[in-house]
Amino acid sequence: MDLNKLVDVLRATLDPNQREQAEIQLNEVHKIINFSPVLLQVVMSDQLDMPVRQAGVIYLKNMVNQFWHEKEVENAGDPVPFSIHENDRQPIRNSIIEAVIQAPDPIRVQLTVCISHMIKYDYPGRWPDFSEKVAIYIQSDITTTWMGALMCLYQLIKNYEYKKAEERGPLNQAMGVLLPLVHQRCVQLLPDHSEWSVLLQKQALKCFYALTQYCLTLDVISKEMFTQWMELIRQIIDRPVPEATNQIDEDERCELAWWKCKKWAVHLLARLFERYGSPGNVTTEYKKFSEWYLKSFSGGILSVLLRVLDQYRQKHYVAPRVMLYALNYLSEGVSHAFCWKIVKPHMQGIIREVLFPLMCHSDEDEELWHTDPHEYIRTKYDVFEEFLSPTTAAQTLLHNAVSKRKEVLQKTMGFCMQVLSAQNPDPRQKDGALHIIGAMATVLLKKKIYKDQVEQMLVSHVFPEFNSPNGFLRARACWTLHYFSEVKFKNEANLSQAVDLVRNCLCQDKDLPVRVEAAIAVQMLITNQEKARDHLLAHVKPVILELLKVIRETENDDLTTVMQKIVCTFVDEVAPIAVEMTQHLVDTFSQVLISEDDGGDEKAIAAMGILNTLETILNVMEDQKEILTQLEGIVLNVIAVIFQQDLIEFYEEVLSLIYMLTCSQISHHLWQVYHMMYDMFQKDAFDYFTDMMPALHNYLTVDPQTFLSNPKNVEIIYNMCKAILSGDAGEDAECHGAKLLEVILLQYKGQVDQVVPSFVELVLERLTREVRTSELRTMCLQVVVAALYYNPPALLDILEKMHLPNITESIIVQFLSQWLHDCDCFLGLHDRKVCVLGLCALMDTPPTRHQAIANAGPQILPSALLVFSGLKRAYSSRAQEDQSGDSDDEDDEYEPEELASDEDEIDEEANKYLEKLEKSANGEDDSDDDYDDEAEETALESYQTPLDQDNCTVDEYQIFKNVLQGIQARDPSWYALLTNPLTPEQQEELKEVLTLADQRKAAEESKKIEQSGGYSFVNTTVPTSFNFA
Repeated sequence: MDLNKLVDVLRATLDPNQREQAEIQLNEVHKIINFSPVLLQVVMSDQLDMPVRQAGVIYLKNMVNQFWHEKEVENAGDPVPFSIHENDRQPIRNSIIEAVIQAPDPIRVQLTVCISHMIKYDYPGRWPDFSEKVAIYIQSDITTTWMGALMCLYQLIKNYEYKKAEERGPLNQAMGVLLPLVHQRCVQLLPDHSEWSVLLQKQALKCFYALTQYCLTLDVISKEMFTQWMELIRQIIDRPVPEATNQIDEDERCELAWWKCKKWAVHLLARLFERYGSPGNVTTEYKKFSEWYLKSFSGGILSVLLRVLDQYRQKHYVAPRVMLYALNYLSEGVSHAFCWKIVKPHMQGIIREVLFPLMCHSDEDEELWHTDPHEYIRTKYDVFEEFLSPTTAAQTLLHNAVSKRKEVLQKTMGFCMQVLSAQNPDPRQKDGALHIIGAMATVLLKKKIYKDQVEQMLVSHVFPEFNSPNGFLRARACWTLHYFSEVKFKNEANLSQAVDLVRNCLCQDKDLPVRVEAAIAVQMLITNQEKARDHLLAHVKPVILELLKVIRETENDDLTTVMQKIVCTFVDEVAPIAVEMTQHLVDTFSQVLISEDDGGDEKAIAAMGILNTLETILNVMEDQKEILTQLEGIVLNVIAVIFQQDLIEFYEEVLSLIYMLTCSQISHHLWQVYHMMYDMFQKDAFDYFTDMMPALHNYLTVDPQTFLSNPKNVEIIYNMCKAILSGDAGEDAECHGAKLLEVILLQYKGQVDQVVPSFVELVLERLTREVRTSELRTMCLQVVVAALYYNPPALLDILEKMHLPNITESIIVQFLSQWLHDCDCFLGLHDRKVCVLGLCALMDTPPTRHQAIANAGPQILPSALLVFSGLKRAYSSRAQEDQSGDSDDEDDEYEPEELASDEDEIDEEANKYLEKLEKSANGEDDSDDDYDDEAEETALESYQTPLDQDNCTVDEYQIFKNVLQGIQARDPSWYALLTNPLTPEQQEELKEVLTLADQRKAAEESKKIEQSGGYSFVNTTVPTSFNFA
């Protein structure tokens, strides 16, 4: 491959007029031997323009990602898929580390992606000298080699980052040599505070983080080595940032090398403590290490972290992420007496001068509130923003301290009340005090000394803020009521006032963030205060209409949850405006779709929330047929848009909507949707089959007449199930497919003769291939059993004539053998009932029965008794569930114990969970052995058939008794063959089953008499006297 020609083609890709032709040329030549090495030469040439080199490196990256590893031929006879030839791969391995070292940053980033992919497939086997080369460049006296070498090392570590300890052998072997070299290089760089030096240190810390964040290999990282790294990290955190950095704008300061390096150092400490150094919260293998860690490092680390907090206290800049991880470390440490002893003297100072300022309304908040309230709302309700927020970390530390350590709560409340009771308090400080009190709500509501005073605190210090001229304080008042929504109001007038205050904020406040907080407060009050519903009752319509506007304006997912709660709580009040609500939500959904390109995931989540709210409205209106008909027309527009635009991210939600619309009736338009679902399945919804299942079940069972009127309807179900059972959907989806086939056979007994052979052949063919789970094997067998129940002679004829690939033995023999062997795998009520009915059909065959059935005769009754035993337990469990009802909620009135200063918090539940995870990881978890499946319905039992209806007249016990008695009368030899093998215990079990059949018959007759008006007595005259002589 000529280098100059390649350069010309790459340059042409940068010209819009030549790009298409250039890409065609690259596609023609990229398979030529020597293409990839020449492409790397182009990338490494500093004589070429940067755009050309960038075009080359991106093409190289894509080549490596797609064609580096050798792919196998999928089907015999297919051409071998292209991959980069080994003759080209070796030159790239030989020079790519040097390329990374020499390349400028834009090129280097792309080359490291190539290295990552190459390591995945080639290390250590085909690339044994990778770690040796890296070691040479880290030790080199040429300083320009260090960063590239560390970046290459980082890619090696990242490839093993999440692998189990036993899979990290090659990495451990390399790091045994490399880790001391990296540490030595960092120690040498430490006195140099230049940006170049600090960036190298940051890269080394990233390597150590990736190496240790999931697995700490103590064979590689000895205690001595670990101690050296901890001292290095401590020094990095403790060293001052150059004074010149303070001239940079605060918003940009966190991106400076010095703060990034500190961030990785504190992040590393927090992770090491959380995962390996916190006794009682670590797995068994790290128990001793955690005890050593706590005693060896707590003093030094906490001292340096307290100095970081002190910098913040003195109003010096500290990067937000550094604060976040420092506070996280302290949150973990509060539980340990050893750490608490160090932190305790400083705790009140930290709360007052660090946590409190962090929890106050800030200048940044104020600017965003006024300039971009939508962004303010987004940041406050974004879980990712919250996770990385120092304010959230401050809340967590505060909560841990007040809930676990004595006197902290009392002093903190004293401080807050002091702020709130001041003559003219700063509004922002008042916000911070209420923020702290709200963050402690769960603790305050469990402490008797405080919970009785919470109501008065709300009246005195929170209610007045609803009239504050500061919007952020009105929002904080709503937020505080939200967090104290579980308080037990002694004066109902105060509850009424609370509801009115948040309602007025939602409906009338001029500031959008206040209306959002008010909406969530409304939700929490009606959730936790039963009487709050009465106080809101007269205002439901304006609340809903305002909430709809706020949802449209903010596109906030939390507000759709509020709407769902209101809809479920005020069903009668929602009914008159349900159509208006639904139309409004559909219009909002369309608006979100139009703007989704700008918002990405957040917009998609908001759209999903709207779809879920539509589902809730349909759910609560299911008994209002006229309203439901109007709603259907509106919701069908959403369904059509999602199907027509192939909006795959909303398939789960739209399938739930279709299910809700088809629960009680199916219109002509919804039958069109049925065919659209099939088109969607064929196009791109193969993986959504289990999500389709509830709606498909409705189409099968809700309108049987229409379903059968068009043969295409049954064909659609068969084709979908065939695709699932023949493809790679996974065994859960395959179970669902087989279940649909069974439902058709039981729903349309005697009406779909033409499809029975196809159904049976489909499931039996599936059983000829590997089946991993008993659930799928049983479900496939159950389809054949249902076909036996549907028409025994026809099924036996089908099996007699059927031919399956690679099966030479009689299919009837194989089926009976597998079925009778697996009778213990039929679980739940439905599956066992079908199994018994199938066994009854098998026994009730005429004397000319197939020899395979005769041969299986001695096994039939023992198998039936096994199933009956499970049925008895399942019926008993169902009866207990029906009788148990709702248990009374226990009053959650306990006062959590605080820890003494010398006590550690021991979380028994967390320890058990960690032990379970550890066992599971080691393949030792035997918890499933004790699992009681008898009390559980099977996952597919919710898809009911006529056999599962409450008014079903098919009683498997009575049928079993009648069949057995009939055989005894007309075919004694067959009866003897069936019963003679029974052991004395089994004979007793048989008697119990027959007795139970009589009892069930008597109960059924009694129920019929009761339903017809009760027992009738002919002589109703009561004698006036009795003779007892």
